[in-house]
Amino acid sequence: MSASAEHGSQTVESARRTLAARLKAAGSEAAELDARLLVGAVLGLDLTGMVTGARRTLTKDEADRVEALARRRLAGEPVARILGIKEFWGLSLQLSAATLVPRPDTETVLERALELLRTDGAAERALRIADLGTGSGAILLALLSELPHAHGFATDISAEALETASRNAAALGLSERATWIECDYGSGLTGAFDLIVSNPPYIPSADIAGLDIEVRAHDPRAALDGGADGLDAYRALISHCAGLLTPGGFLVVEIGQGQSGDVEALMTASGLSPTGPPKADLGGVPRAVSGRRLPR
Repeated sequence: MSASAEHGSQTVESARRTLAARLKAAGSEAAELDARLLVGAVLGLDLTGMVTGARRTLTKDEADRVEALARRRLAGEPVARILGIKEFWGLSLQLSAATLVPRPDTETVLERALELLRTDGAAERALRIADLGTGSGAILLALLSELPHAHGFATDISAEALETASRNAAALGLSERATWIECDYGSGLTGAFDLIVSNPPYIPSADIAGLDIEVRAHDPRAALDGGADGLDAYRALISHCAGLLTPGGFLVVEIGQGQSGDVEALMTASGLSPTGPPKADLGGVPRAVSGRRLPR
């Protein structure tokens, strides 16, 4: 029986528990969290509100709306897509159909970039940084939040993605330090940059059909498909980036599993010097590869 059919007897707590049980039975690894977020979104309640209002009875409309979200989640739609918001680096970011859902793995790129800048003593300077294929603006905005003197330039081939990123910048009070450019990777950029970052598409085309439904059915394919071997984007952007970096500037890119050697070779062939072994994500997978344009 659906949640809406029993709305008269459903409390906030029973609605959450019922939904969590349904999600768990469907194989969700985060059933409790997903249920709390979805019920909370319908009712406008945070965790504290869910606890203090646990015994309140849902109206029929509320129960119907919980059920509608439950069905979307059970069909494989990610909670972040349903809610239209995802947290990244402690920042709340709006999403759209043209943007990837930012993932914790991508924070590895931020960590490596900040390590390089701080070790080099550059973090306090008025840096020019670029994010190629910015999507929701996640990487660029996280960097700007950490580098108060930096100005960022973000590119994307999708006008809708850039509109989403621009809204996120405005919500975070970062608009004055961010510039949005509609182009393919770095093709619309001029000048020299102290840091360039990118999370390009890197899934081999043939592997996309085997991805989890949350990714293959809901993330934009253009942000996933890296061509036959997953390396098309790196070939396009790395050689171009070498000419956009200042002497001593850094390039940091996210990579897929098993791609570190190939991406490092592309950097070396473009005149960039490796800055150490790839940085691993929390799962131990090499996730961020970085190179530096040698000072003159």
